[in-house]
Amino acid sequence: MNIFGKKLSSARKIAYQRKSRETQIEIPLLNIDGKGLSKIETTIGFLDHMLTLFTYHGLFDTELNAKGDTHVDRHHLNEDIGIALGEAFKKALGDCRGITRIASAEVPMDHAYAKVLVDLSNRYAFRFRLNSVEEASINEDEGYTLHYAKDFLESFAKKLSINLHIEIGGEGDLHHYLEAVFKALGIALDRASGIDPRRDNQVPSSKGIL
Repeated sequence: MNIFGKKLSSARKIAYQRKSRETQIEIPLLNIDGKGLSKIETTIGFLDHMLTLFTYHGLFDTELNAKGDTHVDRHHLNEDIGIALGEAFKKALGDCRGITRIASAEVPMDHAYAKVLVDLSNRYAFRFRLNSVEEASINEDEGYTLHYAKDFLESFAKKLSINLHIEIGGEGDLHHYLEAVFKALGIALDRASGIDPRRDNQVPSSKGIL
């Protein structure tokens, strides 16, 4: 049983853990076909908030607990959570039969915006573009930085083996930019991982394999 009172099944729903000498990450539940329920505790408050937005707007049921050597810095734990979540999604998606595969989403956040494009291609590519925004002007928020966000997102994309392109623009602060990014990522990933009955349970590639 998990925190939502349901038994895990093999259908796009898994439990996962990743432990090293630096970090310990447990994902008792990841359900791709969920309702957006979450319980996320990483000891990095800003990241907790972003992942809650991601799972809510992606309609992924997620329980995630993480801790690590944050007395050194937040880099190890932040990056390892991206690695663990990417690996968990990859395992939950399985062979990707019947999925839509390619999707995008655009989300405004007051005067800021983000555009996210996803291809569940089993090939890694990551691009993060600032459109008319000076990176030096985006200050850290609650100890979290744009550099941490890019490390997390790139690690997630690499372990999930996807094409992930992100563009941010407009006017805002770190919180507004990243809130738009994580919401858009959830929406785009939900659309890309959604089952299209017209695929007739086939792998979504003209080659017959991803």
